[in-house]
Amino acid sequence: MNSESINLIEKCRVIGVLDDGIASLSRAALAHLQQAQLVIGGTRALQLFAEHTDPAARQRDLTGALSQVPEWIRVAQSENQRVVVLATGDPLCHGIAAYLASRLCIEAIEVIPNVSTLQLACARLSLPWQDMKFSSVHGKDAGDWAEGSEPGHGLYALLRDIRQNDRLAILTSPANTPDRIARMLVTEGLADDFEMAVAERLCQPEERIVSGMAITAAAQMPFADPNVVLLWRTRPRLQPVLLGLPDASYQQRYPEKGLITKNEVRVVSLARMQLRAGSVVWDIGAGSGSVGLEAARLCSQGHVYAIEKNVDDSAIVRGNRKNLGISNHTLVHGKAPEGLQHWPDPDAVFIGGSGGELAELIRLILLRLKPEGWLVMNFVTLENLAVAVETLKVLGVAWDVLQLQASRSKPILHMNRMAAENPVWLVCAQKIAVPQAAQTGKSDD
Repeated sequence: MNSESINLIEKCRVIGVLDDGIASLSRAALAHLQQAQLVIGGTRALQLFAEHTDPAARQRDLTGALSQVPEWIRVAQSENQRVVVLATGDPLCHGIAAYLASRLCIEAIEVIPNVSTLQLACARLSLPWQDMKFSSVHGKDAGDWAEGSEPGHGLYALLRDIRQNDRLAILTSPANTPDRIARMLVTEGLADDFEMAVAERLCQPEERIVSGMAITAAAQMPFADPNVVLLWRTRPRLQPVLLGLPDASYQQRYPEKGLITKNEVRVVSLARMQLRAGSVVWDIGAGSGSVGLEAARLCSQGHVYAIEKNVDDSAIVRGNRKNLGISNHTLVHGKAPEGLQHWPDPDAVFIGGSGGELAELIRLILLRLKPEGWLVMNFVTLENLAVAVETLKVLGVAWDVLQLQASRSKPILHMNRMAAENPVWLVCAQKIAVPQAAQTGKSDD
C-alpha cells in the first residue's frame, strides 16, 4: 500500500479502554467508537461497550484469533469502513498496538491511549512508576514454574526481569496468576527478597487492593481476575561476581577429587568462547557446573544447556545453581549426545567431559554450531587431545591448542612454595560462516 492510498483510507483507531466503560473515554474516542462499522476487541471489552456501539456495526472477537486481526483490518479498510480496536489501558504498553503497527503500515492506525492498568495499580498505592520494570505474563497458560525451565516457559522472561530489577509491575492473566508468580519466587529461593501487592478488578465496583503480602502467603491465596501484580524488594539486590569465582565457591564431589574446571582454566575457556549477552551455550560434561554457571551469568539475556552423566554430579550442579541464584540454566542428567537434538543451535559449546564419544560429539557440534560460533574443549590426557586434533583436521576446521599450567602458592613452614596444578590443554575451533556467494555457487565477477 503506497502513501497516497494510505492517505485516502480511514485510519483504524486503536482505543485504550478501562473497566469503568465510557467514563474512561475522551469525547473523541467515544465518537470514533460510536461511528465505527467494525469493532474488534476481546470478549469482555465488546460486552462492556456493546451499548455504545452502532447496532449495525460488525463485531469481531479477537480472543484466540490475534493473528487474524491485521487481515480483518486490511479488508475493512479496503472497503472504506471505519474500524476500531478496543484494547485495555495503554495499547502501546504490552498491548496490541505494537503488534498491529508491525504488520500494518503505521500510517494505517491511530493509537488513542488510556492510562495503563499498571499505572493505575501504582497510583492506588502511591508508588512512583518511573523506576519500575513493566512486565507481562498475559499469554498462554505457562504451567507452574519448575527449576531449570527453558526459555519457552511463559514465566521465564518474568523471572529474568525479577532477578535484574528492584521494583516490578506485572500484567497477569487468568492462568498466570499472582499465586503462581509467588510460587515461582518460592521455588527460586526469592521469597524473602520481595513483598507483593495485587490490584484486583481495577475501575470496577469490586475493586480491591491487597498490599504488603509476604510471598509465601501470596503463594496460597486466590485473587479475582483481572488483576495486576506489584513486586518490590525488601532486601538489597546482590551484585554477584560474573567471572572467575574461587573454586571453593562451588560444591564439589567428595571424598573423591572434585570434578571442577579450575579457576584459571575456567576464565580462559570462557574468554575463548567469545560470549555475548544473548548467547546460547552448551556445557557438555558439566562436572560441578562451574563453566556453564559462569557462562549463564555472562549471558544474562541468553541460556545455558548443560548435560552431566553422573547422578551425584548432577545433584551438585543443581545445588550450585541454586546457591548462585541462576535461572537461565537447564541441566539434563544423561550422556551426550543423547538429548542434544532437542536443544537450540548454540553460539558456543564447552566440552569438559565426553564420556568416550569425543569424535562423534565434535562432528555433531560443528554441524549444529552457529556460524562464527566457538567450540572450546578441555583435556588432561594426551589420548583425548590427539582424538580432538585429528577429528578437527579431518573435518577441515580451523583450530588451535593452548596449554595452561598454573602454579599456586602454598605455605611450607614459615615460608611459601609454588605447587603446580595439572597441565590442561584447551583445544578451540571456530565455525567459519560460508559466504553467500559460495552458498549459491555465484561469484562477484
